[in-house]
Amino acid sequence: MRTTVLLALTASALTAQTPKSTVRPPAAMTAIREADLKRDMYIMASDGMRGREAGTVDEMRASMWVADEMRKIGLAPHGEDGTYFQWWMMRRTRVSTVSSAITFHDRPQTLWTDITPTGNGAADVNSTTVFVGDGRDTTIDVKGKIAVATLVAPPPASVRTTTNTYEVNYTRAAVAPMGNALAARGAAAVVIIADSVAEIAFDGIAKTQMRGTYDVVGGVPRFVRAPAGRGAGAAGRGGAAGGRGGRGNGAPPPVLLVHRNALEEFRANGQPMRIHLSVESFETPSVNIVGMVRGTDPKLRDEYVLFSSHQDHDGVRFVVDGDSTWSGADDNASTSVALLAIARAWMKQPSKRSALFVFHGAEERGLLGSRYFVAHPVVPLAQIAAVLNGDMIGRNNPDTAALLGSQPPHRNSIELVQMAIDANNATAKFVIDSSWDRPTHPEGWYFRSDHVPYAEHNVPALFFSTNLHPDYHTPRDKPKNINFPKLTRMTQWMYMTGWIAANAAKRPAIDEGFVLR
Repeated sequence: MRTTVLLALTASALTAQTPKSTVRPPAAMTAIREADLKRDMYIMASDGMRGREAGTVDEMRASMWVADEMRKIGLAPHGEDGTYFQWWMMRRTRVSTVSSAITFHDRPQTLWTDITPTGNGAADVNSTTVFVGDGRDTTIDVKGKIAVATLVAPPPASVRTTTNTYEVNYTRAAVAPMGNALAARGAAAVVIIADSVAEIAFDGIAKTQMRGTYDVVGGVPRFVRAPAGRGAGAAGRGGAAGGRGGRGNGAPPPVLLVHRNALEEFRANGQPMRIHLSVESFETPSVNIVGMVRGTDPKLRDEYVLFSSHQDHDGVRFVVDGDSTWSGADDNASTSVALLAIARAWMKQPSKRSALFVFHGAEERGLLGSRYFVAHPVVPLAQIAAVLNGDMIGRNNPDTAALLGSQPPHRNSIELVQMAIDANNATAKFVIDSSWDRPTHPEGWYFRSDHVPYAEHNVPALFFSTNLHPDYHTPRDKPKNINFPKLTRMTQWMYMTGWIAANAAKRPAIDEGFVLR
């Protein structure tokens, strides 16, 4: 029998690494079947779901499918007005394609095709250009002018290895410091000429930037206590119009990317350019889907173990390797189909405490659904005994997994961690990689899924994951790349953790003095 390794916990938790627990899975766990997970995955992450992008009919299509599966399973609706749905509004802020205009030598530049903003702010700049080459010659006077620079390759260490394609990550890592440096020298705007790598990324930058930024109306803040290096801003930044060469209200200057073949056109000094970027904000609906299995114990059934996933992903975007549908099989159809499998088992054998199954909308846009749910819980937060959230649970090494929230400063309940260790020993027997839970990990992975708003409001919470991979947030995240035997074991682990928490005589307690940071 394999010994599970969990690093950097307290001494008392480390003693639990060997499988000493007498916990045994209930008979109903056999209802968690790999065939069901695979069938549901190939539906939820199919091209027909079109990537389930939040705020679109595609997210609604996936949400209706989840609700219908809940109905078939027999979960009791626990949303609003006797339905499975908890509706809320998502506020979107973006650069307006209709009311923005950019001209160069009085020739219109087509937004998102010829030229793309790399930020989300309003601007009104009317000035002339000055070519600064790679921007390193600080003797060139750029004050009040539109600085035109050729993109300089970023240091390799600054290029993220996840979140998007290499070319997009490379371009963002290059553009930001160049724009900041020229802005600090007084440039009214910055135009950066793509190199060969950024040229490949141009459409990706445009397709991402044209979406703008998002926030949730009536939700809790993104971070109650923002961790170092992470801001709370999900809303877009506006700006007022300025005069000639101005931006208004002290807003940062716009930084724009143009194609590589525009170099000859833009390199001459003194060319007139007008940049008018208008920002618009509007609201669109999104939804959480909530079902329940009522507990069997009259004294405990008004307490809840909450299983958490998100049903949205990134939609139809730019083409990568001939495919533009970002299907989100691992992210996060993997946990979504796992929750359906757990629900089937729970219906066969309910626990003493009640079980809530919550599919949060618009996680990819900034944890919007979970932030709304925590502000407007369908049951009192004080009655939620544990939140078991999963995100990306079907890839990477077949015998390792991560349990985030298992060590300080992220751990908020050592008792819940112990339950998860016992559950792992009784089911999947994964070697637990604790490195992703460390505050020093460069990805900050703990803060990027739906358990965070619950943990910040002192609800015991854990985050199950098999971590990031090169297909993350690309069209390559397809069902064919899921390790279904591993997904089955992850599902069993989450199920068993919930089963222990839902039947324990005492609910898991919050660690004394816990402050998430």
